[in-house]
Amino acid sequence: MKNIINWFEIPVVEMERAITFYEAVFQVSLRREKMECADLAIFPYEEPAPGGALAKFDGIVPSSQGVIIYLHTDDIAAALKRVAAAGGECVFGPQVLGDDIGTIALFTDCEGNRIGLHQPA
Repeated sequence: MKNIINWFEIPVVEMERAITFYEAVFQVSLRREKMECADLAIFPYEEPAPGGALAKFDGIVPSSQGVIIYLHTDDIAAALKRVAAAGGECVFGPQVLGDDIGTIALFTDCEGNRIGLHQPA
């Protein structure tokens, strides 16, 4: 097994607001998909890397106390500035980790989810 992460979904209530937020923070375009049970906005990824999406499901709501995923960034300071500009809030960081792990930060997105950032060493 190369990656323990296969797929992730970040719950949202207002999809267009969330798409605008994540496209601004990560400077990417998300691909919209409609499923029978959900609306998705998929982050760019290439196989075999894990993928993920913003997801709007009935009965699933964002939470500031749920699982935390860490998303890659090459410039954590710039990403945190974009988080604030897009309406999010930094919870902590950037914090440099030992053993050449890199730098991490945690923010709250426009939907109320806690999301981590990781900048490799």
